[in-house]
Parts: sequence; C-alpha cells; structure tokens
Amino acid sequence: MSRIVAGSARGRNIKVPDTGTRPTSSRVREALFARLENRGYIKDCAVLDLYAGSGALALEALSRGATRAVAVDISQGATRIISQNARSLGLYLTVVNSKAESYLSTHYDGPFDLVFIDPPYDIAEEQLTRLLETLPPHLTSDGLVVVERGKRQPEPTWPPELELDNERTWGDTRVWSAIVRAKDLD
Repeated sequence: MSRIVAGSARGRNIKVPDTGTRPTSSRVREALFARLENRGYIKDCAVLDLYAGSGALALEALSRGATRAVAVDISQGATRIISQNARSLGLYLTVVNSKAESYLSTHYDGPFDLVFIDPPYDIAEEQLTRLLETLPPHLTSDGLVVVERGKRQPEPTWPPELELDNERTWGDTRVWSAIVRAKDLD
C-alpha cells in the first residue's frame, strides 16, 4: 500500500500492483510535488503519467488540483489497479493500457503541462531517448517533463526541444526535470 500525500485525497491509501512496478515513495512524491506546486505545475494542469504503475503520480496531481490526467501502463494488472484507485479516491483520470511509446505515436490527448516518466530502472537508454524524442508535440509551450530513475543511472539524453531544468536526488531516487526550450525570437 501507498498513500496520497496531500490535497483532496490526502492520507488515503492506494493499491500497488504485486509485481512489475516500483512505486515512487511518499517521501519523494512529497518533495517533488512541493517543488512542482511552488512553480505552478500542478493546479489547473493537464498531466500525463507514463509507466504509471499504481497511478500514484497522476492521482497525487489530481488530488492537488490538476484538471485532468492520463495514466499509461503496459500491464493490464496495473491499469486495473489504477482504475480501482481512482474510483476509491473519487478522482477521474483516463487510463490507457499501452506501451508508452505506442501511446505517444497513436494518441493525442494533449497538450500536457506536465509529463511524468518513471520507467523501469532497467530500461535501455536508447529506448528512453526515443521516448523523449517523441514527447515534444504532446507538450504545452511551457511544458515540464519529469524523469525518475535510480541514482546511479545517467541523465537522460534530452531532445533539442527540451532543456534540463533541474536535478535532485532523494535516497536511491534521482529526478530530472526538463522544460520546453523557448523558441528563437527572430
């Protein structure tokens, strides 16, 4: 079990799939969301949660005032649990059972203000790079991408449209954020 840290569903438990996921700890979510809220990236935002697992990141965002969220996971078991969690919290989100890459190439539910990418730690660097390269058309002009990985893993390779904004480490977790690069003003 995990729990929602703040907002309308504060303190409420959510289920976590038995296998195949690595939920973001409450401590990391609390620190991350405090920073995101301070920068205006939660309230009234559209959120995409790729490799959603339990849906904790999308549900936390909705609890704190995001207007809409889409949670994507390849596991049918995970998407079933995300739907159950949303119902039990009284929060609405769209749940998509798909590979993250396939979702980005076949769906357009955006644009999104905030995208969470929390892939399995063993994801190939090339796969993460390709995913990041397909992301910019799904982002607002001031969109933010948050990538969570193990602290020993390298920084993601950002496409030209995204610029590293911040890097933080909490315990065994490292989180990078990148913002949509400002367009040249000619």
